[in-house]
Amino acid sequence: MSGSVETVAPSARPEPPENGRHRASAVRRYRRARTLAGALVVTLLGAAVPGAGFLWMRRRIGYVVLVPFVAGLAALGYYARSLHRLVDFAFDPTRLRIAAVVIGVCLALWALVVVGTYLFARPKAMSRLEQVLGALVVTLLCILVGLPAVQGVRIATSQADFVAKVFNDEDTATTPTGVTEEDPWAGEDRVNVLLLGGDGGVGRIGIRTDSVILLSMDTRTGRSVMFSLPRNMMNAQFPADSPLHTVFPDGFRSTDPNADAGNWMLNAVYSQVPALYPHILGDSENEGADAIKQAVAGSLGTHVDYYLLINLDGFKQLVDAIGGVTVNINEPIAINGNTDAGIPPTGYLEPGPDQHLDGFHALWYSRGRWGSDDYQRMLRQRCMVNAIVDAADPLNVLRRYQDLAKAGQEILRTDIPRKLMPAFVDLALKVKEKKMKSVAFISSDKFFSGDPDYAWMQSVVARATAPHHGGGGGQDDAGKAVTVSDACGYHPVS
Repeated sequence: MSGSVETVAPSARPEPPENGRHRASAVRRYRRARTLAGALVVTLLGAAVPGAGFLWMRRRIGYVVLVPFVAGLAALGYYARSLHRLVDFAFDPTRLRIAAVVIGVCLALWALVVVGTYLFARPKAMSRLEQVLGALVVTLLCILVGLPAVQGVRIATSQADFVAKVFNDEDTATTPTGVTEEDPWAGEDRVNVLLLGGDGGVGRIGIRTDSVILLSMDTRTGRSVMFSLPRNMMNAQFPADSPLHTVFPDGFRSTDPNADAGNWMLNAVYSQVPALYPHILGDSENEGADAIKQAVAGSLGTHVDYYLLINLDGFKQLVDAIGGVTVNINEPIAINGNTDAGIPPTGYLEPGPDQHLDGFHALWYSRGRWGSDDYQRMLRQRCMVNAIVDAADPLNVLRRYQDLAKAGQEILRTDIPRKLMPAFVDLALKVKEKKMKSVAFISSDKFFSGDPDYAWMQSVVARATAPHHGGGGGQDDAGKAVTVSDACGYHPVS
């Protein structure tokens, strides 16, 4: 009798219990990982569009979150559509501080939404590794969401402090009357702003304004002219209807032949007039600014509406804050040194095209006098204004805004009303689009700072700002030597 042997195919053999458990555990891990990945995707959706993650999970709370978010975007769009509205907002310290608080609250709520979305979407059971991974991803999302919000709070706060300190509606006796937000230029075709560079703190008494530049802007076209005056100009004139013309009928000069001539130059008007004749122009928070505004107006035969004073000692902070400036240097410019005292410079800025200067070197580019004269320095200051305008492109300003605002608080003073800043920003954009003409009154056959021909100077100003010259064209007479069409180019001195 023969026996038979039962055989079992390998595929039909029972799987050992241990292998089955491993396979089931792997499937569970895969499902949990897939669910964790889905939860993180939903959380990312909720971070990008608050409430969207909840709606994806069919939870009505998503509408409670999404509706305020959409309303906030609509409000931002309302301001962003109008540069005028945006600037008006940016120069209102109260609204800026409220905005900083609102941004902070929104950041906290946004982070709460991100965390809440993840908690609703995450798997019920996760390993320790999965819990750590989920927590890390959610934390990273909160940080990414928070960075722009934190930066927004800092910018809003910095701007509020800057506006409150610099544009504090300083009350001076020489600002235009009849100015409104609807008619910011009071019907005038040109607005003239006096740019002053002082040798001390902007609030200090006794400042000498060693840099005097009148910026005249056509309010319709933006075509502009800069008139640079030497600090040592004598006999500055005052308008005929000014009380200062009564006490200085022959110009800003002393009747004492032994008086120190240094106290009667243009750069001394700011400090000397308030000291000699306090309140002569009426109630003012800055009598020095009133006096030099009238001195420039009378000397050039035009009106001066506002002033902007910058502390030259702090000027380097401003240049550093903007990331430096680029200028052409045509001959060595001294660093430090005092010609009168016989103290030599400690170094020089070397000649070369497109020289990038930090704040310290930009200051000496603007101030250095050793081996040169006031006229050369005056031309360099005009070039420095251009260099700063060129460096102040919107992206650069935004990137460095906090440093700029902090520097501005310390070194700027002005009587430009806060309510006019939107109009000035609109005008500044027009000015930046046009080529600016520059006129510098330097030593020539027509001009001598010790005894200026003011009638001739006034004729130059009238021609340069005449409507048919476009506020920036036209030809000068024999005084063409004062027209600085390419003073900032690279023309090395052999």
